[in-house]
Amino acid sequence: MEQRNAEARAAIAAAVVVHEGCVLIVRRRVSEGRLSWQFPAGAVEPGEAREEAAVRETLEETGIAVEALKLLGERIHPDTGRSMSYTACEVVGGHAHVVDTDELAELAWVAHADISEYIPYRLFERVQEHLDAVLEC
Repeated sequence: MEQRNAEARAAIAAAVVVHEGCVLIVRRRVSEGRLSWQFPAGAVEPGEAREEAAVRETLEETGIAVEALKLLGERIHPDTGRSMSYTACEVVGGHAHVVDTDELAELAWVAHADISEYIPYRLFERVQEHLDAVLEC
């Protein structure tokens, strides 16, 4: 039933944006369970590729233009039951700030060592491996 429920709702595309040794995370105004701080993300629109959705959502939420580098992976999120994809992205322009004030309360560029202060649970393994490889210690 949970699998069917995830398929019925729109898939969510998240952008894992690394810039100058830090990763971009945003705090939602309304938490989804224990999920408060997370990567910029939103629903994949009909006919849109997951990577395109991650790029679009990042711009809409934070005002920065990013380019998709590669799809890191997909999963059913263990807390929300939503179908999730994660795309590694790089900044190509703009300055990060909260654009979508209805959805976001704040954002932060976070160093590798500080991620667990914002996200106190295990990240998706492929995202963690990517961050371990690209973030400065």
